[in-house]
Amino acid sequence: MIATESLSKRFPRVTALDRLSVDIGPGVTGLVGANGAGKSTLIKILLGLSPASEGRAEVLGLDVATKGGTIRERVGYMPEHDCLPPDVSATEFVVHMARMSGLPPTAARERTADTLRHVGLYEERYRPIGGYSTGMKQRVKLAQALVHDPQLVFLDEPTNGLDPVGRDEMLGLIRRIHTDFGISVLVTSHLLGELERTCDHVVVVDGGKLLRSSSTRDFTQNTATLAIEVTDSDEHPDGTGALRAALHARGVTVADGSGLPGAGHILLLTAQGEETYDLVRDVVADLGLGLVRMEQRRHQIAEVFQDNDEQAGTRSAQDAGKEAVGHGG
Repeated sequence: MIATESLSKRFPRVTALDRLSVDIGPGVTGLVGANGAGKSTLIKILLGLSPASEGRAEVLGLDVATKGGTIRERVGYMPEHDCLPPDVSATEFVVHMARMSGLPPTAARERTADTLRHVGLYEERYRPIGGYSTGMKQRVKLAQALVHDPQLVFLDEPTNGLDPVGRDEMLGLIRRIHTDFGISVLVTSHLLGELERTCDHVVVVDGGKLLRSSSTRDFTQNTATLAIEVTDSDEHPDGTGALRAALHARGVTVADGSGLPGAGHILLLTAQGEETYDLVRDVVADLGLGLVRMEQRRHQIAEVFQDNDEQAGTRSAQDAGKEAVGHGG
């Protein structure tokens, strides 16, 4: 669906993309990176709206440098910023966008009604957009990206400004775009957990450079670490602490699950085989605690950034050491 080769974009004071080479296939692909990582810049280049400084890119087999207009006919785009006219209704706006995409009047109205229902806007679609909540505005932006039945959609930070319920609903809509309609999706986000739950494939960029591109399953593969959570009991009001002490007494090294949901009540330990599971089960039973879960922990996308920061820190320390040796000589 998308291919880039040594794609770079330089501005006077910053390099937004730095020799980015990546291939993206069908399905739902997450483009993850911190704000300023180059995600929005990449989308603008892929749409033919901004020229690259060097390198090349193709969308649906079309060169972005020469076929931008054709690409935009076949691709939907949901921008990150608030760009909706406040004084028209969702129906009027999406019909207008459908007509701009080349649909005749009757087809544009029919597609608009179907698309707005799909994104969850019913009677509200006849009201002026200026009175919409953030979640409703995001749904209108999604609808206009889908109304012309594109082969591929670019969704730039679609959950921005939404509460947890709104984010979950938007993520469900994004997943259905592919499963129900066969439209491939490139969705950007700086919220890593969203992409783990929604995407088939994840591309990680940092400072305009590619850190990793692989399937979500590869990112979140099981580790040899067990995550254990227990309930308290009358005898042991701090069940987690009692389990930690009992396992330590048996020579098992245990760490707290800092950074995990429920941190402070989760213990992490390295599994040495089936006997580790048996040991934990027996200790929990002996203490009279309830076992909430005992499962292999999965890697998280965030660890890619942590590993990269650690490597960068190591390289900086090595460079500083070399510089010190050089000055010493």
